[in-house]
Amino acid sequence: MGFHRFEDYAGPAMAPLISTSRNHMIESKYLYYNWNNKPLGTGSEPHYHPNELIVFVMSGKLNALIGKERRVLTPGWLGIVPPNARHSFKACEDDDVIYLYHKDNSWGLVGVREDEAPPEESLTAEVARKMKADGAERFYEKNPEKSKVIIEGLRPSFYKILDSLNDPIGFANRRQWYAGERIEFGFFELPWPYEEARDKSETDQFMYVMQGSMDVTVGSESKKVGQGDVIQIDVGEPYSLNSDGSDPIRFARLRPLPAAVKLIDSIPPQKT
Repeated sequence: MGFHRFEDYAGPAMAPLISTSRNHMIESKYLYYNWNNKPLGTGSEPHYHPNELIVFVMSGKLNALIGKERRVLTPGWLGIVPPNARHSFKACEDDDVIYLYHKDNSWGLVGVREDEAPPEESLTAEVARKMKADGAERFYEKNPEKSKVIIEGLRPSFYKILDSLNDPIGFANRRQWYAGERIEFGFFELPWPYEEARDKSETDQFMYVMQGSMDVTVGSESKKVGQGDVIQIDVGEPYSLNSDGSDPIRFARLRPLPAAVKLIDSIPPQKT
């Protein structure tokens, strides 16, 4: 399916013993693509996971910790969490926070506390919710000596893209990529005509429309996408993007890097 809306997907808790997040998730072979909500004043305990994570704040204020670096992120800020890096995200006290949440699909969605040892495979979200309901206190074994958490030596991981999502779209076509180790986040603003077409997509891709509209074809499906639409393009699938400039568009874009593709192709993908 080439087109989605996050509100069409249930928003269950994925790791209820360590996080209050509710996830509206779409999954491809190489990527998890989420609309994540945290109620005001709540969030996640410090934890880590073997897959990489990129977050982009859409509303509210996110008190973010990556490694030893802490920053309050507002809409328009990006955070990149390397594999196994300690992190915690909490909504500030004045409002819920919503952010786009992206992971490579080499592991699952249920993170590991910093004093725990990670198993080879993540628990599924269904098992994690059942453990919570059954009164479990932990998802994984407490074993600080075998923890793989990384706290020291991380480079700064926060990037300001916009002052506000209400900023007007500027004069120039803008295509910026922020690449981590395994996945990369693209920020696109297109006030001028833009065309992109491929007979076969080289990899999986997701796009989320924040403002404006454009004509999109994925496989045999075509749609004029607008605010809140999600575009999914699977590896090998033909697609085209066409913006004539009459309704300038702003959208986020995600795709895996070769390191993620190589890793995921070599192991069974995690399922939730």
